[in-house]
Amino acid sequence: MIRSEIARGVAMTTASAPTITQEQVDFYHENGFLLIPNLLPDDVLQALRDETDRIVAEAAGLTEHNAQYDLEDSHTAEEPRVRRLKSPSTHWPFFRELAQHPVLMEVVTALIGPNVRLQNDKLNMKAAEYGAPVEWHQDWPFYPHTNDDLVAAGILLDDCYAINGPLLVVPGSHKRKIYDHHHPEGRYFTGAVEPDEFDWDMEKDLVALEGPAGSVSFHHVRTMHGSALNRSEIQRRLLLFGYAAADSWPIMGLGPQTLEQYWSFMCAGEPVEQPRQTEVPAYLPLPASPKQGSIYENQKTVKNRFFDTYEDRRKG
Repeated sequence: MIRSEIARGVAMTTASAPTITQEQVDFYHENGFLLIPNLLPDDVLQALRDETDRIVAEAAGLTEHNAQYDLEDSHTAEEPRVRRLKSPSTHWPFFRELAQHPVLMEVVTALIGPNVRLQNDKLNMKAAEYGAPVEWHQDWPFYPHTNDDLVAAGILLDDCYAINGPLLVVPGSHKRKIYDHHHPEGRYFTGAVEPDEFDWDMEKDLVALEGPAGSVSFHHVRTMHGSALNRSEIQRRLLLFGYAAADSWPIMGLGPQTLEQYWSFMCAGEPVEQPRQTEVPAYLPLPASPKQGSIYENQKTVKNRFFDTYEDRRKG
């Protein structure tokens, strides 16, 4: 169980946690996503913003990516531009505590069961006017498991609407095939689906997960999603906690973690030592992308991009 760390004086409890309805659970399983407006309590949201601002300010002296920060291509030491905080729950106790907040656990356990482990986390930042896009992809090929009871919870730190690059999803795509995320010629993993593989209607089939700050989206690990360049004057920050049912074990192994460390990321319920295996197709993220460090670096190797980048915009 993640240890209790009350960060910066904000108790991670709520007097009246909202209840997710069976209708919402059914909607998620049918469509592969769910958005709950204003789910995070206001005081916790403000604490999250304050902690994020503090951490980003500490990146001012950096000149390159490291284990904590992924930087925009336009980053300078004088004008720090952080694109992502990597695995914040590993580096800053605040995020460990937030990952098991009661309002999040109430929803997540309703969607994937009572025993929940934090699989991954990141805080993606689309800064005003240059925040990087994320190409279309499914999370599943990055970390296939023995079953697909995995869900990503996305906390909006800022109001998010069409103008500042909301997360876009394809409803029902979690029930379709696992798309190939490899370069069509080099056959290495790029973390993105080539546009000529798209089999959905870009005009009709997309849903933008928009809402006020404090809203939380939930999307299935196989749901197709992406987001465009932020062209607006409003930043868009999204904290993503990826949760797995405890009986869903990573096919690629535990990596550098010990088993004790692996189970230390339990957020609800108890560890499950017997993996549950289901008939779910999977691609492996191998051979690895020539560019490592984050999905942004992986996707620089894609053959054909769908979304415009900041450099594309500058070139006109």
